[in-house]
Formats: sequence, C-alpha cells, structure tokens
Amino acid sequence: MRAMAEQDPCSFASPSCCLTRHLYLRCRADFGAQALRGTAAFTVRAERDALRCLVLDTKDLQVFKVTVNGQDAKFAFGEKHSFKGTPLEITLPCELRRGQEAIVEISFESSPKSSALQWFTPEQTSGKKHPFLFSQCQATHCRAIFPCQDTPAVKLTYYAEVSVPKELVALMSANRDGEMPDPEDCSRKIYRFSQNVPIPCYLVALVVGALESRKIGPRTLVWAEKELVDKSAYEFAETEAMLKTAEDLAGPYVWGQYDLLVLPPSFPYGGMENPCLTFVTPTLLAGDRSLSNVIAHEISHSWTGNLVTNKTWEHFWLNEGHTVYLERRIGGRLFGEQFRHFKALGGWRELQNTINTLGDENPVTNLVPNLKEVDPDDAYSSVPYEKGFALLFYLEQLLGGPDVFMGFLKAYIQEFAYKSIATEDWKKFLYSYFKDKVDILDKVDWNSWFYAPGMPPAKPTYDMTLANACVALSQRWIKAKESDLGSFSSADLKEMSSHQLIEFLALLLLEGPLPLSHVQRMQQVYDFNAIYNSEIRFRWLRLCIKSRWEEAIPLALKMATDQGRMKFTRPLFRDLYNFDKCRDLAVKTFLEHRASMHPVTSMLVGKDLQQNQ
Repeated sequence: MRAMAEQDPCSFASPSCCLTRHLYLRCRADFGAQALRGTAAFTVRAERDALRCLVLDTKDLQVFKVTVNGQDAKFAFGEKHSFKGTPLEITLPCELRRGQEAIVEISFESSPKSSALQWFTPEQTSGKKHPFLFSQCQATHCRAIFPCQDTPAVKLTYYAEVSVPKELVALMSANRDGEMPDPEDCSRKIYRFSQNVPIPCYLVALVVGALESRKIGPRTLVWAEKELVDKSAYEFAETEAMLKTAEDLAGPYVWGQYDLLVLPPSFPYGGMENPCLTFVTPTLLAGDRSLSNVIAHEISHSWTGNLVTNKTWEHFWLNEGHTVYLERRIGGRLFGEQFRHFKALGGWRELQNTINTLGDENPVTNLVPNLKEVDPDDAYSSVPYEKGFALLFYLEQLLGGPDVFMGFLKAYIQEFAYKSIATEDWKKFLYSYFKDKVDILDKVDWNSWFYAPGMPPAKPTYDMTLANACVALSQRWIKAKESDLGSFSSADLKEMSSHQLIEFLALLLLEGPLPLSHVQRMQQVYDFNAIYNSEIRFRWLRLCIKSRWEEAIPLALKMATDQGRMKFTRPLFRDLYNFDKCRDLAVKTFLEHRASMHPVTSMLVGKDLQQNQ
C-alpha cells in the first residue's frame, strides 16, 4: 500500500499513523431520546513505531469511556470546527509498534441533532403508527453517529448488533445475520449484520422502521413501509436485468445481496449506494419505471465508488463520473445506443444548467476542487457526475469507441478494487493501459479538465436522433409570437417519451424566461399540472416560476415541501425566493417546515434563503 500522501482536508484522522481495520458495533436506537447509544470497538493497526495516540473524528457526540485491549485509556476532545466536528484524541496505555494491532472500544451516544440521522415521529410516516429512523453518512457524517476515521482513504469490515423496539425492523449496509430477543429488554429485538468487504465509513448505514419486503429477484428484496411496498416492487422490477448487465460490463458482483430500500420523502438524495442495501427516494415511483436510471446508477456504484473509492472528497468525480458512465452503458445495453447518447446529452445540459447557477468562475465547478476549509455538502453539485462523465465519454470517442473504453474500465476496476485512489492514480493507469496511444492522450488538455472552473475544454459528439424532437419543439416555443400560440396542441407530445418531455423542459430552462402567455398556453394544451412524474413536474414548475406565473406558487411550494430530495427542493426554493412576489412566503414556508426536514437539507436551504444565523 502506498503511503497516504495526501491528507484528507475533511478529516482529523491520521491514517498514516494508525488504521482502523474492523468495527464491532453494538448499539440501541432510543426513539424517546432520539439517540443511538452503544459501543464501537475498532481493531486498529499501528502504521508506525512507538504509536501512543489515536485521533478519531466525532461530531456532536458524547463519549463516556475508552478502553484499549480492555484497559482504561485517557481521552480528550480537541477544538471544535464549524463543520468538521471535534477530534477525539485517545492516549494508548502502552505504545504500539508498527504492524501491531489493538482493540479500541469507545462508549458513545449520538445527539438528537446529529447531522447523520433523521428521526421521525409516527405522524411523519406513511403508516402513522410507528417511528422511523434513517442515516445518511456521505460525505462526512458517520462521525455524527460514532467516533471513526471518517475519511474515504480508510476501509474497514464491520459486524453490528442493533437493538430496536420489537415491532420494528432494522437494516444495515451489510448482509443480514439473524435476529433475537434483546436479553436486557423483552420489548426489544436485536438484529445482527455482517459486512465482510472492507468499506469506507461513509457507507455505514442504518434504517429502523415498520418495514415490509417483497422479493423482486434472486438476490433482491425491496423494502418499504407497507403503503409503498407493492408500488416499489413494480417500479424496480428491472433490477436483476440491470445487475446482470452491470456484471457483464464490470465484472462479478462481490457484495452478495442487492436490496433496495424506499425511504420517506425527506430523504435528501435520489439514491445512496449503501452496500447490500441501496437507499432510494420515493420520488422515483413514477408508475412507469421511467426513472429507473437511478437504480442503474446505484447498482454501478457496487464497482465504482464502493470497490474503487475516491481517497478524498476532492476526487469525488472518480466515484461519480465512472458511475454515471457505467449507468449509461447499462441503459445503452437495455434500451439501445441512441438512448445512451440521449441521456449523455441530457447530462451535458444538466452541467450547463449547474454552471449557469454556480457561475463559470466558481472553484467548486472544477472537476478536482480544493476542499481545504470547504464543507463537502456545500460543494456538492452535478459537476463531479456530469463533467466527470463528459471526460470519460470524450476519452471513449478519442480512444476507439465504447468496447475499447469498457476494456479500460474493467481493468481499472480490477487494478484498484478494495483500494482508495486519487486522480493521479487514475491518470497513470489510463496512460499505462493505453501505452500505444500516448500521443492521443498527450493532446488532452488535462489541466483544464481537472483544475479549471466552468464548462469543459472539449465537448464529446452526441447522436441526436432522440434529442431532435425535443430541440425542435423547444425552439418552436422559444420563437413563437403571441399569434403563433394557437398552433400548439396536445398532439405535439404524442410521440414523445417521458425522457423526452424532461429534455424538452430542460432545454426551455436553459433559455431566458418564456412570456407568461406561453406557459399559460402550454398548461392549456399539455396539462403539465396533471403530471406527477417528479422529474417532469420539477422542471415544469421551475419554468412557471421563472415566467412569474403566480398560480404556480402554491404548486411549487407544495412540491418543495412534500418531498425533500435536494435536487428538487433547493432549486424550487431558490426560484421562489428570487420571485419578489413570493419571497416572504417562501421563507415563511421554509421556516414552518424546517423542523421536519432532513438536517443537511435544512442547513443548505437555510443558506440559499439566507436564514442561517
């Protein structure tokens, strides 16, 4: 293993001194106190001689006791940092020599305001009878559950025992290893979990709730509250076909089970690739399987992200760019190469949109940003996904096409599986794999691709077959005068898929606002208000607010608060805030809903609306 050259700017841990290799977690979910309490026992290995001290990341945690090989150890908290939390400094009772292992056990309790956990009262769930809890650790929130080396440079295996009220089910990012009555409390049950593939801490995940499951494939259960489980089973029926395609492209699936969990609407992301148990937003439940590319994306992370991992969050594009590339290769296999190109072009537009919002000089639009003193949650955007994908798609076209490039990707996964790497490692491997094409690679403007803000220095070529209808219709609306509005009719959309409707609206959003009369006519002929596909509705409502259509205000506020996926909630609130007529109402609505929002969403929307003290 190479020495950890780069220090992770987002963590206090020093993996070059000491590595946590395995975690044995025992904890109890206390819904009354909204706290997780228990013990985290780490098997640690000294990476240098005369090791006397271990530093772990924590955030808003209480620590009651630390032992090393059963002996009490002194510990102290360092200085609190605004978003990184507080380092926990443990003094080892006797020094360790290089390569020596010890068991460090920490008794801890999380805070009700933990940024990693969202606790729901029964009233906030679909079933209304039982409470619910879920975690979201990416990027740097595992430290808000238990002390850990919270950097993706370090990987560990884990075993967990979780005590919960016996009417509830606990699931983790691991294989299920049975359950038993809690010997200390007959009203509770203990669930056991085992993760034998080493993972970074950000992939530790826990959910507790009144969950039911349906089998949808040989290695897949879908889990949800009773009210949504059958709808979810229908929506995600293509999972096994996607898994098989991914294995065919990327190599064997090493994680055993691949389950899906549908979370409450406040879940902040489209999906989270927790190993063995992908978390997804209920906004994917369109009823026609049209948003299943998110499942293809999370499946792809089983190779790029979870097996080959970014060493620090500055190299997040290694996780996301490759995963979007694989996701679109799966889509291409299942729905055709024109579909892959159509999705790729949609991604380029998404990138344009993001860079319009963030500004083309903004350093967070670098493919490899500098995150010194930057909260990764603040830097999060579509850039690592879509600029990363664009680079890979551009290289595919430069180096000989999809099959040639897939050969590289498969070799890359084999080379770096179970490791954490930086951009330089990726680039070195690319050059060694394509050693006969170094002259081509040397023509790539690497410096601009990696370290310049704004749009990339080169644009791949895209097959326009499926995009042409979207471009033509959007151009008709953009160029239409008042006297032309009569020429539009519902027949315009007859031949268009929901993917194409999304793209049509996305193209309109890249332009200046349409005249109010145009969006009103669009509602008259297309009745977009009646569509509940979240990706269509989101873009339609943004279009209306940008055109200052007051009738859309309550609909946009409702969508921004009925669900909490940040991809939808943040832009809707931002647009409403920028519409003078409803700025005060947007702020008022946010403040009313703030308490029931996910902690990260609440923090970021608060920043957007200038409400954070």
